[in-house]
Parts: sequence; C-alpha cells; structure tokens
Amino acid sequence: MVQSTAVEFRDERKTGRLLAVEDGTAVGHIAYFVLAEEPHALVAVHTVVEPRHEGRGVAGGLVRTFYGIAAAEGVPVVPLCPYAASWAAKHPGEAPEAAAAVVDAAKAQLAADPDLW
Repeated sequence: MVQSTAVEFRDERKTGRLLAVEDGTAVGHIAYFVLAEEPHALVAVHTVVEPRHEGRGVAGGLVRTFYGIAAAEGVPVVPLCPYAASWAAKHPGEAPEAAAAVVDAAKAQLAADPDLW
C-alpha cells in the first residue's frame, strides 16, 4: 500500500496561484488576482485539480483555504470561478458574500485584462 502525505496549500501571490501540493507536487490550484481598487478583494477565476486527484476534497480544500486567507487579510472574496461560487453557496458560514460593487469591479478588471485568467 502506498501512503500519501497530506495536501498542503501554498499561496503564491506573485503568480496568482493558490497551490495544493502533495508529496512535493502541485495537484491543483486556484488561479486568482487581487482587485486593484479598494477593498483589494481576492478574485478566484479558475479552480483546477489534476484528474488523478479528483474526488478527494482537494478543490474544496483550496476554496476553503482561499476564503481563510481573505478573512485573515480582512478582504472579501469574489468567486468568479463556477466551482468556487458553488462551494461558497454551500458554505455560507465560511464564505461571506462580497458586495455587488466589489463583484462588478472584479468583473470589470478581468474584462479589461483577460491575462488575469
């Protein structure tokens, strides 16, 4: 039987990635950006889990960690990623909804700079 280590999460802010790492290898990530204007929300754009690691809670762990980072920084999360939005809807106690103006600003920033995706 092969033992695997626990998944750890690493925020690589400069590259806009929250990584899920297991045994030294990235097995998933959230692509995100920081909203340029106040309140500098964290904007989740895409959640990816490597196929061999699906169904193990990696994506949920990524989103939960992402919301935890935002809470620690005192900023909202804008879940533009469909998976992150679905997770947030199922976990309202852990995923406070961002104000409509913040969501609109995040969508506008992404539309103006598609490379954020």
